[in-house]
Amino acid sequence: MNEPSLYVEDLRKSYATVVAVDGLTFQVERGEIFGLLGPNGAGKTTTIRILMDIFKPDAGTVRVLGQPPGAARQRVGYLPEERGLYRALRVSECLTYLGQLKGMARAAAQRRAEELLERVELADWGKRKVEELSRGMQQKAQLAASLIHDPDLIILDEPFQGLDPVNAEMIRGIIRDLRAQGKTIVLSAHEMSLVEMLCERIVLINHGRAVLNGRLADLKKQFSPNAIEISPPLPVEGWPGVASVALEDGRQRVTLTPGAEPRDLLREIFNRGLSLDRFERATATLDEIFVTVVRGEAGHERP
Repeated sequence: MNEPSLYVEDLRKSYATVVAVDGLTFQVERGEIFGLLGPNGAGKTTTIRILMDIFKPDAGTVRVLGQPPGAARQRVGYLPEERGLYRALRVSECLTYLGQLKGMARAAAQRRAEELLERVELADWGKRKVEELSRGMQQKAQLAASLIHDPDLIILDEPFQGLDPVNAEMIRGIIRDLRAQGKTIVLSAHEMSLVEMLCERIVLINHGRAVLNGRLADLKKQFSPNAIEISPPLPVEGWPGVASVALEDGRQRVTLTPGAEPRDLLREIFNRGLSLDRFERATATLDEIFVTVVRGEAGHERP
């Protein structure tokens, strides 16, 4: 059996009196898009820096592509949350240089830089200095830099930062293409709706610990409200078993009272001679799960 792309067990890291990572355990399978999520200060960036061998852990086991983090560095692409490009260099020169640092021949790095700039729609900006690019353009160039050496594992820390919806969709397409090529992607982002579109599994960390870990589809079912989504909207306010009604994006969400069953609502609709195009159990969004779990954790702070 292939070893997972990432294996993290009982990882711990402290700075003086601050515990950044506190017994964190998770693993990322090869060829999947995995979400590393958590509120600000949860320990995500520290964890990523340990995976990249920038920080050393105090305790725990970390394996990256079956190796210690430092040994696997040449096979990992990393897009940091902070900008990491040389601002005074021309964009194509910067990417070529970073490719050479990863062991590529200069000519191969140049060709690869041209391909990636074309892919992120920056081909016309290759001869401009990095500092001349807008914030969104720099983010796309930074992504190209993380892919220059064709890595097996790509760690993306806030890849959608500074991007408009059109460019965010482009980056989503690139991430999906990478997965189709068999790459493993670890995605850390605050845009839960974008994570929800991409990730198969997630770990949600808070105070340096995993508070949720598993398949996103299973977690959405676990946190599903006792509610139904129907269309077109119907006048169900005040009906037996109906606790509240809300309209969201043109869909009507009907929250049921405790103990009420969806089939009872459906029977009532048909008994009243009303027609339906859609009737399905509502699932929790990743935003809702995130808020529910993090707020719940806030009520159980460590002493």
